[in-house]
Amino acid sequence: MKQEIYINSTPQESRIALIEDGQLAEFLIERKEEMGVAGNIYKGKVARVLPGMQAAFIDIGMEKAGFLHASDFSTEPEDVQLIGSSGDDVEFEEAPKPAPSRRLPLEKQLGRGEEILVQVAKDPLGTKGARVTSHVSLPGRYMVFMPGTKHIGISRRIESEEERKRLKEIAQTLRTEEGGFILRTACEGRSKREIQRDLSFLTKLWSRIHKKAESAPAPSLIHQDLDLIVRTIRDFFSADTERVVVDSPKDHRRITDFVRNFMPRLKSKIVLYTDKVPLFEQQGIEEKVAKALERRVWLRSGGSIVIERTEALTAVDVNTGRFVGKRNQEETIFKTNLEATQEVVRQLRLRNVGGIIIIDFIDMEKEGNRKKVYDALREALKKDKARTNILKISELGLVEMTRQRTRESLENQLLRPCPHCDGRGRIKSAPTIAYDVLRAIKRQHSQVEDGKNIVVRLHPDIANFLYDEKNNSLENLEREINHRIIIKASQDLHQEKYEITEA
Repeated sequence: MKQEIYINSTPQESRIALIEDGQLAEFLIERKEEMGVAGNIYKGKVARVLPGMQAAFIDIGMEKAGFLHASDFSTEPEDVQLIGSSGDDVEFEEAPKPAPSRRLPLEKQLGRGEEILVQVAKDPLGTKGARVTSHVSLPGRYMVFMPGTKHIGISRRIESEEERKRLKEIAQTLRTEEGGFILRTACEGRSKREIQRDLSFLTKLWSRIHKKAESAPAPSLIHQDLDLIVRTIRDFFSADTERVVVDSPKDHRRITDFVRNFMPRLKSKIVLYTDKVPLFEQQGIEEKVAKALERRVWLRSGGSIVIERTEALTAVDVNTGRFVGKRNQEETIFKTNLEATQEVVRQLRLRNVGGIIIIDFIDMEKEGNRKKVYDALREALKKDKARTNILKISELGLVEMTRQRTRESLENQLLRPCPHCDGRGRIKSAPTIAYDVLRAIKRQHSQVEDGKNIVVRLHPDIANFLYDEKNNSLENLEREINHRIIIKASQDLHQEKYEITEA
């Protein structure tokens, strides 16, 4: 599989496109004012304990308290529920001990006002606060270190029995009193020295975190996880990646330094993009992201899939569309469903759809065809790092599945409910449009005569956002392109529309 990583970085946001075999497989975005907190470690204070829910709310210094379920808390270091980082399906070489059958109720273990060290497992989603856990795990390049446990696990994504045996032997020699660890998929083919260096770094990191937590007040941030760019390099950059292209010299240096320390053999694959045409425009990524926000996705054969999100679940409907086949109806339906399996999985990854998902394949009469479509769907899901659980296809052609939800969907990140249709539709959010405007100015400034001003007409809400929250960005851009930028609010323009002229 041909893989490439493209990174667009500006002072306002970082955007990352993961390309697999020429297709946009994942699109990640992190805005400076909306940086995620998953992976961060906090010293919190118990705000409330809910005996009926066997859960507690932990004040970690954020607007909304973190939610701690009893299954994510234990005073016994060995009583843990372990989850592989980045969706790795983990097989434990030394199985975790089963949870005690008579565990004390949460209200007997935690009291209001008590201080506790927790890690954010899931970012706040919608109206919900962050999901937190007392089971701290520190992901590295080759392993996930778990303080306070003695368990050793190996990712099931490593399929070679010979390689698994080699890694088991290495893992046994690296046992440490500080904690257990999971060997990640990236360990495949790595030397003992490389893995040991990763373990040494993580144990020292935990020592610093533990020491800081002892003296810090509650609530307070104890450890902040890596930002999106470095985290993506850690989790996705491998020997299979053909190149990493980044358009920011500053981030190019950061990535190079990180790779030099953890994977020096891959340093030559990092490329600094310097062309005048914006990177994402040159690669056609902007257009692909726009299509990822549409309801209908066309298949190459002429069929299509329609993706609808509701409060409870996401429904995916497969249609034959313009595809009429060459032989008979059953063959046409089977080929459409088979092609749809690949596109459905790609769209789930790209849009970061989580929770319950119902896929409505076109009804197939033959049991053999239903099994082939189901097997193709399972095979396609192997590329997805998020954990999934899938049930067999029913006689009605329905597949029920769940997909791990760890962050906001692409739709929720880039869009907001439309005020013009009472929330029934979606339009781009003010930050999304404002950043589009800044990129458009930068793209078109070369066509403006020297000494001329750039005039931008746009909706008043977007004008206010640029003046009130991004005034520094405008001033910096003026200095960069050597043109004065004049913003004019126009009530007759739709919120997503804008006009750029010179004066």
